[in-house]
Order: sequence, then C-alpha cells, then structure tokens
Amino acid sequence: MQIDEPTDALARFRAQDLDAAMADVARKQGLVTPMFDVIAPRYDAFTRLFSFGMDASWKRDLIAATTIHARAARTALDIACGTGDLGIALATALPALRVTGVDPSVEMLRLAGTRTGTDAERRVTYAVGEFAALPSETASVDVITAGYGFRNAPDLDAAIRECARVLRPGGTLGSLDFFLPTNALWRALFLWYLRMAGNLVGWWWHRTPAIYGYIARSIDSFVTSDEFSARLRAHGFVLIESRQMLLGGIGLHIARREVMA
Repeated sequence: MQIDEPTDALARFRAQDLDAAMADVARKQGLVTPMFDVIAPRYDAFTRLFSFGMDASWKRDLIAATTIHARAARTALDIACGTGDLGIALATALPALRVTGVDPSVEMLRLAGTRTGTDAERRVTYAVGEFAALPSETASVDVITAGYGFRNAPDLDAAIRECARVLRPGGTLGSLDFFLPTNALWRALFLWYLRMAGNLVGWWWHRTPAIYGYIARSIDSFVTSDEFSARLRAHGFVLIESRQMLLGGIGLHIARREVMA
C-alpha cells in the first residue's frame, strides 16, 4: 500500500542529482531534511525492518555504554533525534537527566513531541537544529548521543567540533552509525543490500526508490569506523570504547571531551 506524503517534497527529491547533492556540503542538508520529513511516519519501522530487528539491541548497547560514564549527568542533547526513542531511553536510564532532542526535520520533531506518557518522555524536550549549529551554550552539556546522525551531517569535522564546543570538559559523547566496512568484498555486498532493499521499500511506500536507497549513497560517501575514531581524537575527544557490528558496517563509539590542563 502506498503511503500518503507531501508531494512537493517528493517531487523536489526526485528532481535532484542525488550523487552531486551528497557530495556538496552546501546542498546536502537541503536534500536530507525534506527526505526525513517525508519518511518520518515510517522511519522507525523501516529501521527495524532493514536491520532485521538488531537496531533495538544496538541502541540499548549505546545507552548502556554511554550512561555508565555519565551517572552524574544533568543535561543532554540527543542529536538527529528522529522520533525521540534514543533520547527517551537516555532519560529513562538517568532519572535526573533533562534531554533536548535536536533534529532539522520538523515532521520528526512533531511525532517525537506526541510521546508524553511517561516521566522520561516528559523530561525530553525538542528543538529544531542541526550539527552545524547546536542550540546550546559552550561547555553547557554533560552528554551527547547521536543515533545514525553523523553520517548525515554535511561536514563531519564541523559536526564533531560543534559537539566538542557544547560538551563540558569531561562530558560524554555516544554515537551509533553506519560506516564503510574496510573489507572490499563485504563493503560491496553491504552497500548492494542496502541499495537494493532501500530502493524496493522506497518504491513500495513512496513510488520513489532513491528515498531509502539514499542510505547506501550516504554510507558510500562516509568514513570507516576507525577513521571516525581518528576524527574524534583530532577534535579533542578521548576514545573510551569502539565496537564494530556487521563486520564494520555499524559502529558504536563512546568518547570523553578532553579536559584541558
């Protein structure tokens, strides 16, 4: 069954040269944000489908690994928060924590804002924003989480620098994302699966194959898990933990904002 969606946004998406837009820092956000507005109602279902249900356990691992280093935290940002599941899980794990979910997609935030039934859900508020300009003062945040977020930032180094800016010295960053596998054969198979399955679901749900096939494109232009670790270190983070799942196709990183002497 085809799902109703904003036809203007889909038309703009179809009209773009996706590869050129992905490679252009000035254009990438303009591609990604309208796309997430369109897919917001089915985004969580799609993620579970694509990962064969493993997404939930990866996110549990991210929350557990992040919070063990942030027991005294009081303020947090969940960047690229989507419909709010990760931020709510973070608030559930740390009952004294106040979380701000940040996302450039207004539709994602609208859906997240409907989740107000539990105490943890009520301790998460939402704001429109993106990696390039986070809505927080310098050195004002104890914890940052990002689920599948850094890959969609137009400028990875600028995104990491902005996280370093708003984190207090000693603050914790937790990230879960897709990465380029280092093994060439597995990388080709991994991207082929994501492109094929994404195109199929994109056509089925939206009559626009590339709207989910975009995921393979975004990974193909991203970095490996080890390269991401190196970028974190280069921008003032101490890497605490790095895990690779799916032979490097998924990576979990926990890092601490360096305390300057």
